[in-house]
Amino acid sequence: MKLSDLKNKKILILGFAREGKDTLLFLRKKFPGKKFGIADQKLSKDYLKKIGEYDVIIKSPGIPQKTIAPFLKRGQIITSQTDIFLENCEGMVIGVTGTKGKSTTSSLIYEVLRKGGVRAHLIGNIGKPVLAFLERQNPKDVFVYELSSFQLENLTESPHIAVLLNLYSEHLDHHGNLKKYIASKENIAKYQKETDFLVYNAKDPLVLKIAKLSKAQKLPYAFRPSLHPWIASAEPARIIGKLFGINEKTIEQAIRTFKPLPHRLEPAGKYKGITFYNDSLATIPEAAIAALNALGQKVSTLIAGGFDRGVNPAKLAKRIEKSNIKTLILFPDTGKKIIRSMKKRPLYFFAKDMKEAVKLCYKHTKKGTICLLSPAASSFNMFKDYRDRGEQFKKFVKLYGKDKKA
Repeated sequence: MKLSDLKNKKILILGFAREGKDTLLFLRKKFPGKKFGIADQKLSKDYLKKIGEYDVIIKSPGIPQKTIAPFLKRGQIITSQTDIFLENCEGMVIGVTGTKGKSTTSSLIYEVLRKGGVRAHLIGNIGKPVLAFLERQNPKDVFVYELSSFQLENLTESPHIAVLLNLYSEHLDHHGNLKKYIASKENIAKYQKETDFLVYNAKDPLVLKIAKLSKAQKLPYAFRPSLHPWIASAEPARIIGKLFGINEKTIEQAIRTFKPLPHRLEPAGKYKGITFYNDSLATIPEAAIAALNALGQKVSTLIAGGFDRGVNPAKLAKRIEKSNIKTLILFPDTGKKIIRSMKKRPLYFFAKDMKEAVKLCYKHTKKGTICLLSPAASSFNMFKDYRDRGEQFKKFVKLYGKDKKA
């Protein structure tokens, strides 16, 4: 939505966490003296009742569309910080999305551009809030924007360069079903023009369907699921580096020296002869399968399970059956679903918390092998988020790694 269209509208900021506060700060500077409505469940139980009083609702990504639908009136405009940024940005936007690998790919693209002398900024989920950049933007600015399905949901504008990595069943509790989830992801390419570019994983059938509908110039790449997420992110970064005319030597150096992000197949140390990996961000079965493929047959203990979002773990169960995994340590609620999906079961335990899980790792993992945390599920039933889960894992691995009794 164009900023000029907001001037005479009654505006409600729906959701007042980090992004909502950033939106209010920006709009107050842009329209001094103008009053803005604020609605958030932490401020009032009846926060949704305010919706009908406003012309424009700037919705935070985490609020599902289905939650606000009963309170909407005809003629109201639903927009978002992402849509406002894309509509008003004078620079170039590289949007990156996919079920998994968004943060790593965005960061790697940013590093390639930065080392190639491009005036690049990393924004969105992994970077800084976006609207502040509109105050001091320059046409030479290039914004690498990590975009979730939540942020893509209400878009009416697509980025100049779109990067589409993969699509798996995820966030169905927010979107309602897989069809709506895919529809939100489609928006990254839906409004592209013939002068735009779409970098996409040609080996993913759902991604391929979206690519075929796009008007943009298509730049496909082949992605092998067995690759480490960091290496898998290299090909989109190479393609974009070449688009910007960066020489191959600089591109490869940026890729080679890139430091992987935490909680993404992150080495967590070697203690008592056991090598530990923290892959807490693996919140779907496909991500855990990719981790097992990347680490190979040395994985003998897997910690998995978490909040049940209705995703079928059958693929992961089959992959475990083909592996050398000797011990499974499982969290509620999906831990039981994984075991029920398996015909050939290794030794398995149910852990009530991370402390117990790591103790079991040390007790049942042989020296010279790998213990992997790759939950294949969300964390919210037991932890604050995936970061908390990963940090707890690393903490107890280190603690019991030094404990002679463990």
